[in-house]
Amino acid sequence: MSIFIVIICILLLVFLITFLKVNSFVAFLLISLSAGVMLGIPLPDLAKTIQKGLGDTLGSLVTIIVLGAMLGKLVAESGAAQQISGTLINIFGQKNMAWGLMFTGFIIGIPLFYNVGFVLMIPLVFALVHQYKLHPLVTGVPMMASLSVAHGFLPPHPSPAALVAQFQANMGLTLMYGIVIAIPAIILAGPIFAKTLVNRPIKSLGTFSMKSLPENELPNKLSSFVTALLPVFLLVFTTIAEVYIDKTTVLGQVFKLIADPAMVMLVAICFATYSLGLRMGKKMEDIMNIYAEAVKDVGMILLIIAGAGTLKEVLLVSGVSKEIAGYLGALPIPPLVLGWLMAAIIRVCVGSATIAGLTAAGMIYPLVAGGGVDPNLMVLSIGAGSLMFSHVNDGGFWLFKEYFNLTISETIRSWSVMESIVSLVGLIGVLVLNAII
Repeated sequence: MSIFIVIICILLLVFLITFLKVNSFVAFLLISLSAGVMLGIPLPDLAKTIQKGLGDTLGSLVTIIVLGAMLGKLVAESGAAQQISGTLINIFGQKNMAWGLMFTGFIIGIPLFYNVGFVLMIPLVFALVHQYKLHPLVTGVPMMASLSVAHGFLPPHPSPAALVAQFQANMGLTLMYGIVIAIPAIILAGPIFAKTLVNRPIKSLGTFSMKSLPENELPNKLSSFVTALLPVFLLVFTTIAEVYIDKTTVLGQVFKLIADPAMVMLVAICFATYSLGLRMGKKMEDIMNIYAEAVKDVGMILLIIAGAGTLKEVLLVSGVSKEIAGYLGALPIPPLVLGWLMAAIIRVCVGSATIAGLTAAGMIYPLVAGGGVDPNLMVLSIGAGSLMFSHVNDGGFWLFKEYFNLTISETIRSWSVMESIVSLVGLIGVLVLNAII
């Protein structure tokens, strides 16, 4: 009966978000409250359970996501993203433009949220299309694949970071595994898949002007790359260093502090404030205004993540999580595949990759908590599932359709198939890593 109640609640969540267009945060709260009542949590305890779910989820993530948003905003506003993209395009040249845009999208996608990266880089794609007479889809799909993979697979992006926190995984290891899996995913879904679109008719893309800074106002290449990738460098370095340094020594304790993802992001933002801000002649007040705008961009994302945390807490307190774990554990499906499948189903129904990943995490959490599955790989498996087959209920679908001036069927043939390739290759990569590790 308890599992049936949970299924009904998930279906109601899909109905509220997809058909009634209820705000996702409000929908999660309503469903968490309803689930708590139906699952028998005493009414005086239900409000406390929901508050605990909110607090526990946000407590470990606010610093990481907010500082990550600030870093991405500064990378974009300072011209560092423009410098990175221009440098990589020059390296790869006209013949390998798709590969250059793929790498550009991946590097830019690490600090930037997907929608920000899309809107920021799409003028570059169109400028290159018009300058060199290139096919827009063959040129643009590799960059979009890279941005999407970074959004779904790699912390400190909101969904992977939230999954790391929920499963108590290691963010550094998850990031390293994620990069290993991301490489084949973006190659297959990017330049290779894009070649199959070469015969699609080219339509007028309209007029797009790239808002670019003058060359003399851009930060230098080294500063741009190092600042954008500093969180990656620090997470990988501290993860490796922790293996070889005695944790009982002063040096070991220092590394333990720095290795915390929140501290990594704090170091990165302090460095960026100087390298892309003060060093470039910006006033501290102007830099702080950029950071304030970045916080506004992620406010609703934080609330959605918190809302998903309330549902997870209700399932834990009611005891239904153990019942679900027993049921799922008896299925003849490997846990990593099960996590991917649940996220994929919710993604197709709801449209949001973030909501799909967090909702699936709440369902699959008991299997991870019980051991027997690598939590780092489960983060990536659910992340891959959350990208499966984006279609008409996903904002990213319409963003791609309108900018590239496509019909719905053409968008499904290009964007939706690309997302599905990313998702399936991600799952295969997770299973291969699981067999090796």
